[in-house]
Amino acid sequence: YFALREVVFDVEVSPSGDRIAMLKILSRNGNPVLHIHETDDLDRKPIVVDADPMEIRGYYWVNDEDLVLILRQKVRDRIEGQNRGVYENKITRLNLRKMKFEDFDLADPAVESIVPKDPNKIIVSTQPGLDDDLSLNTQFRPRAYYLLDLKKGSEQLLIRGKIDLSQFEFDEDGEPWLARGFEAAEGEYVWYYRPKGGKGWDPIYRHDEDSHEVFTVFAKDSALPGNLLVGANNGHDKGGLWSYSTSKNEFDELVYRRSDVDIYGVRGHSNNWANPGLVTAVSYFKDKFHYEYFDEIEGATYAQLEQVIPNAHYVAIQSRSLDGNTFTVFNQGPRDPGTYYLYKEGHFSTIGSEQPLVMSENLADVELISYTARDGRKIPAYVTVPNGEGPFPLVVLPHGGPFVQEIIVYDEWAQMLANNGYMVVQPQFRGSQGWGLDHYISAFIDGGQAGYKMQDDKDDAALYLIEEGRVDPDRVAMFGWSYGGYAALVAASRTPQIYKCVIAGAAVADQIRQLNEYANDNFFRGAVKEQQTKYRRAAVNPIDEAEKVNVPILLIHGSVDQRVQPYHAKIYRDKLDRYNKPYKYIELDGADHFSNTLFFEHQITLYESMIDFLENDCFDPDSPMQARLGD
Repeated sequence: YFALREVVFDVEVSPSGDRIAMLKILSRNGNPVLHIHETDDLDRKPIVVDADPMEIRGYYWVNDEDLVLILRQKVRDRIEGQNRGVYENKITRLNLRKMKFEDFDLADPAVESIVPKDPNKIIVSTQPGLDDDLSLNTQFRPRAYYLLDLKKGSEQLLIRGKIDLSQFEFDEDGEPWLARGFEAAEGEYVWYYRPKGGKGWDPIYRHDEDSHEVFTVFAKDSALPGNLLVGANNGHDKGGLWSYSTSKNEFDELVYRRSDVDIYGVRGHSNNWANPGLVTAVSYFKDKFHYEYFDEIEGATYAQLEQVIPNAHYVAIQSRSLDGNTFTVFNQGPRDPGTYYLYKEGHFSTIGSEQPLVMSENLADVELISYTARDGRKIPAYVTVPNGEGPFPLVVLPHGGPFVQEIIVYDEWAQMLANNGYMVVQPQFRGSQGWGLDHYISAFIDGGQAGYKMQDDKDDAALYLIEEGRVDPDRVAMFGWSYGGYAALVAASRTPQIYKCVIAGAAVADQIRQLNEYANDNFFRGAVKEQQTKYRRAAVNPIDEAEKVNVPILLIHGSVDQRVQPYHAKIYRDKLDRYNKPYKYIELDGADHFSNTLFFEHQITLYESMIDFLENDCFDPDSPMQARLGD
């Protein structure tokens, strides 16, 4: 059941509220198919749209007759190098009156926004090819922006970004109002603002590329015209929400900040058609998402929904009609893999579940804990607790990245393991974001800690749970993907050893070679370069530690992984063979690095291999793999 892809997902109503669209995957190996129902009679036969041989990845209602579909297709069998995968994307218009597709001739486009004030237009962007040796992170490369007129079937170039002025945001009329740029000579990222009706761009904030602090513009500040709502540290450890003046180019007012965690972001108004760009709450994440509302009606609406939805955890109004009388709601949490609801004229009904075969009573609760690492640093962690009585076997599950904020809403891997009797701990080791600037930069600011203190944090989570009596000390394993897979390889050669085995998915086996895949050190600049080079060059390198491996290993890798290329698994297996170390290898044919390329056959292979390995090769003292280590 856990291996199935989402059965129902992406459920949204049309602007009038008369129709509701949703994507469905109706067989184990099927692709998403778009279903469009009348909201006043959900039992009536729907319009069904399949894009075969392409796969529908998402869609936007533009008006009541037009949807824009985001499609992808596997176009090659092999990757073309670092971050050059086997899929390509396109967008197409679906007109429900004519029931026909109309394609737009744009290379690998992304939908930037609809235009709420003009229901026949959308804005998309593409990224023109640039030289590989460009001294700028690929995530900041400029894009070209086009206005697509669905009624005329035309494409109009709006703005072609360049390095010093790029990454544009557009308002409800389709007019650009915000931009970012990079001034290489000064080493500064620059934010630009254009007031309504203005022509030029005013620089409003300069961010030194060597700074690890955050500055992010969320929206216009509706309470103070000419001000912006921004997320920023502004000299503080914890990121907060500020009102920033575009006339004075300074922070005007602290709107919200906490002493324990960074803010996560903001929540827009549930009716984006009527209130585009309006911010109604600020959010932060600890045990779950929490919101501080500026809009009392929005806050009261969400409070009511949380009262009527079973297992309410993360509740979001996904879409709402222009008149506000019809909307869809999504809930997800530890005991709900994802359920969609429809509210229409006072009636609240269930549309369906992303995983209808996974019952809430078979899922596990998640706790937020805090423990003290061996050097005294406080580390938060999420613990998924199986049903039943402990002490439990434990799987330490470090997140990928590693410099990301992990959000635990419904974690399929953790829930699958808990369903099989394993407690799961997901430590927010140093380097994890969301817990303040100091916690983040402590992973690399004084020298790379990958394999050292970052690794201690993971081990100390297990030792804490053992000391608490919740975990069997003789049944502890680690499983991770990407950076988490790297951490599992490091764990396999640690002494003293607390693990009985490790499972390493899409693991970086050679940190230096991975760094060199990014062309050269000049590919990174400023704070990103300090982060990446200190983190990787000073890290424990698994390929150099293979001789010290002292537990069985299950290696898993996608055959077309573009982020951590399959050679990592190959060179590491060669080293394990050289030193006669026990391991198993599973290759997921056609799988990339990312979860949205793991189909049913990949998932069932992954999950069955993991459970079999844990039961028969890891925790069974008489297993041949354990005996081989004794030899």
